[in-house]
Amino acid sequence: MMQKRILLIVAGGIAAYKSLELVRLLRGAGFAVTPVMTRAAEEFVTPLSLSALAGEAVHRDLFDLTAEAEMGHIQLSRSADLLVVAPATANIMASMAQGQCDDLATTLLLATDTPVMIAPAMNVRMWQHAATQRNLATLRGDGIAVVGPDEGDMACGEYGPGRLAEPAAILDAIRARLTEGPLTGKRILVTSGPTHEPIDPVRYIANRSSGAQGTAIAEALRDLGANIVFVTGPADAPRPDGVEVVEVETARQMHDAVTAALPADAGVFCAAVADWRMRDAGASKIKKDGSGTIPALDLVENPDILASVAQGEHRPALVVGFAAETDDVVAHAEAKRARKGCDWIVANDVRPETGIMGGSDNAVTLVTAEGAEPWPRLSKVETARRLAARIAEELA
Repeated sequence: MMQKRILLIVAGGIAAYKSLELVRLLRGAGFAVTPVMTRAAEEFVTPLSLSALAGEAVHRDLFDLTAEAEMGHIQLSRSADLLVVAPATANIMASMAQGQCDDLATTLLLATDTPVMIAPAMNVRMWQHAATQRNLATLRGDGIAVVGPDEGDMACGEYGPGRLAEPAAILDAIRARLTEGPLTGKRILVTSGPTHEPIDPVRYIANRSSGAQGTAIAEALRDLGANIVFVTGPADAPRPDGVEVVEVETARQMHDAVTAALPADAGVFCAAVADWRMRDAGASKIKKDGSGTIPALDLVENPDILASVAQGEHRPALVVGFAAETDDVVAHAEAKRARKGCDWIVANDVRPETGIMGGSDNAVTLVTAEGAEPWPRLSKVETARRLAARIAEELA
């Protein structure tokens, strides 16, 4: 196999120091790396350091006559198998979304017909700002893959989403993007985990979903070459590497994240979304008054994420729902498939004695327009691989 080449664009942010570790990992994994730096990036790492690790000269200037004579910037942008921007600052994301090109990095990004991946990194307020989210939606719509950001402590002292994904996770995403598999080039949305619906500041409505099956499905689809957007509630299971992870808490947040992630080639809705939420969650902890009276909970229905996607304007070619049932599993799943308008339902029996919800195994029935197909009890990893293979067949 010919060596794959990554054109790595390092933009100016404190997370730029992690680009050195990313280059080391890429070289160790057998990739060739062509480094490009913005002027702002040089405030955080030196061109000499990046060049030494990459084993190639760093490209910095748009109007470098020597570089233009040996390899013009147009050819430079097209000689790689993948362009990766890490870190991708709010500024370079804005330039990409608007098609601006006023330096070498942005010119390369506009002049290329090669796939592009970004790893955003910025202050939490910048990441959550409406302008950044609009730019992110534009970039996703343009087919640009996104990995991260992670949530955690910031260099500025704040906490939240905006940390650069770890270099190992970016490496996994690059590998997945360049893997030639039956789902290469396909964008698949996967939801996972429970949702938490606040009753008051310390209590919430939830269920026992661990998120393990959702993580396994995302990993299995990733391994077949798909570009995954993984929208997860507060699950216990670890998040899959090499995919775009979107963390949410409530059903309404999950609905918004799913809507923002569309369009996609397929959607796999594995999350155990709470059916109801409080009409008005308490601003203070609800206290016992000693009377023995249980306070009434005024509940309203949550948005139906599966139905809204299956019947919506940006419906994926394949919509897969899940049904966790305790009785009449197949009958309920068949009714759900018809009611929601989805293509498949993956149904399972989650009575406590099965040990499935929160366990390591699963026993599902795949319900399609052709009928119900029971699968044997398998590990959740094997169940995921089997489902991913069926999805690949359907999208072929």
